[in-house]
Amino acid sequence: MSSRRSRSRQTGVSRISDDQIADLVSKLQQIIPHNIHATRSDKVSASRVLQETCSYIRSLHREVDDLSERLSELLQSTDANSAEAAIIRSLFM
Repeated sequence: MSSRRSRSRQTGVSRISDDQIADLVSKLQQIIPHNIHATRSDKVSASRVLQETCSYIRSLHREVDDLSERLSELLQSTDANSAEAAIIRSLFM
C-alpha cells in the first residue's frame, strides 16, 4: 500500500474510489461542449477531459468578464433613472 493511502486511512480522510473518479470524468466529458474524441479507442484519458474542462471554465470566465464590461459600458451610457438602466442593474445582481 502506498504511503499516501496509509496516511489518509490513518487520518480518517475518506478516499474517492477509482470507479467514482472514472464516473465523474465520464460525466464531465458529457457536459463539456468541446469535442473530445478518441482516435484509436473508445476511451479518452482523464487528463485530457480535465484539461478540456479547465479550458472551458476559463473561456466561461472570459465570457462573463466581457459581458460584465459590456453591461457596465451600456449602463454608463444610459440615463441612471431609466427603465433600461434598472434592467441592466438587475443583471448585475
